[in-house]
Amino acid sequence: MRLCFLTNVVFLVLAGFLIVASMAFGVPVFAWLMFGAGIAALALAAPAITVPSRGRAQRGVDGIIGLLGAWTIVASMVFGGAVITWLGFASGAALVALALAGLTIHELSTERVVHSFEVRTTAPERELTGLQ
Repeated sequence: MRLCFLTNVVFLVLAGFLIVASMAFGVPVFAWLMFGAGIAALALAAPAITVPSRGRAQRGVDGIIGLLGAWTIVASMVFGGAVITWLGFASGAALVALALAGLTIHELSTERVVHSFEVRTTAPERELTGLQ
């Protein structure tokens, strides 16, 4: 299992938790949960940006996730009331979209590798089997 797949799944689970928590907990508790989710997103995305083996597209997604994590941290400390609930919900929804984009990028790169191993027959083999 590649590391970028694992981090995107962690982002997806974190985003799902953030969405559910935004509607399940009161504002003071959710503000701290949102703060923690922002720190977790930033902590996971920051080192991933510097790994060249992840590819440019995945590093771009990681960079945007890092910015989203930083915004989530700031929003959790600046805003209050119903605003923080909906900003946290929106941050979770955006993180879901970015994690799914990262998983799609991973699957497309895996699909490209699988297609590169396509079996091809040589001319002498085609003559022996009667294929043209």
